[in-house]
Amino acid sequence: MPSTSDRVRNLMEQSGLDLDAFAERADLEATQLAESLSGVSPFSVGDLASIAEAFDVSMDFLLTGAEPPLAVAARTTTGEAAQAIEAAREYTSRRADLGTLGYPQPWRPVTKKVLAIGSYKARGESLAQVALEEVARRSHSISEGDLAELIEDVFGADVAVVQHSDGFDGLTGTTDDAKLILLAATSAPARQRFTLAHELGHLLAGDNQSVHLDRDIFAPAQKRDPSEQCANAFASAFLMPEDTLRGAIKATGLSRESFATLACELMVSPTSLAYRMLHLRMVDSGMCDRFKRMTAVEAAELAGRGEEFDRRTRLSQQPRLPGLLARDTLAAYKAGKSTLRPYATLLGIDVDELRNRIETEQRTGGVA
Repeated sequence: MPSTSDRVRNLMEQSGLDLDAFAERADLEATQLAESLSGVSPFSVGDLASIAEAFDVSMDFLLTGAEPPLAVAARTTTGEAAQAIEAAREYTSRRADLGTLGYPQPWRPVTKKVLAIGSYKARGESLAQVALEEVARRSHSISEGDLAELIEDVFGADVAVVQHSDGFDGLTGTTDDAKLILLAATSAPARQRFTLAHELGHLLAGDNQSVHLDRDIFAPAQKRDPSEQCANAFASAFLMPEDTLRGAIKATGLSRESFATLACELMVSPTSLAYRMLHLRMVDSGMCDRFKRMTAVEAAELAGRGEEFDRRTRLSQQPRLPGLLARDTLAAYKAGKSTLRPYATLLGIDVDELRNRIETEQRTGGVA
């Protein structure tokens, strides 16, 4: 059976580089690399991390000869998610490598028992209630701050946003080492937020599915899918808790203006809020129809929150690196367990430029 040394040697042969050039690209000493290849001294974890990063393979591949599997459940209206899946594979592979270096992902699924009987929608709502309890326990609020940061802090799942062609909303990527939610940048912040909650529902429900793409979340076939029913119910109950809605109506009554204000405060679309209220029997079908015709822009204008809506729209169009992955990649470098190359590659900048930036910040008292 091929050893790690055999796989590194094959990688060097495939690259067409001699030992010195291979070592230089991986930021290793040529003499140390030669000793490791000959079996005189074993490869260190840091050496393997450098080789994996420089030659675009995973540490799992160098250690075992196999790449870690990635289970993906993607929500998309066209099925065109190749770019996103490739990004998910890259991020989950990086997390596996960090786990080998001693930085496992801090995934914290809910452990309290949820409703195991009844409809899939009921299960989603039960799961949302347990998740909201965990959010409160960790002193967060679903209607305050950045939802991506909240999910990373409370549940330990990484959240990334990538530029993508039309027709893709988001996906969950799952391996033994990584839990990732990947979203598309969009000019519809409420839709992005609902997608984020939807994907969190998949992760917390343990939907470890093989690769598949959802063409239209609202299609009849999609609505019959049990895992999608559960994830949608979770997202609705998680973003629009029943006690929050009833408390708001009790305090202000229910008018177009108060409805618009509530939609803005919860950062959801008027349509989602109208259907949630109908489901909870807080409005009848006629009032639901009137409210759901309100656009997000109209709601912001009615609530006097136009500037806030514009800011959220700008933010939803910006790419976002997985926060926990970025944090741990930098920590591995600072601890001397990795070179700077993985962090520079993750940020998408030249390693020498990043090194100069860090050195400048250290001299001036800044923080990298």
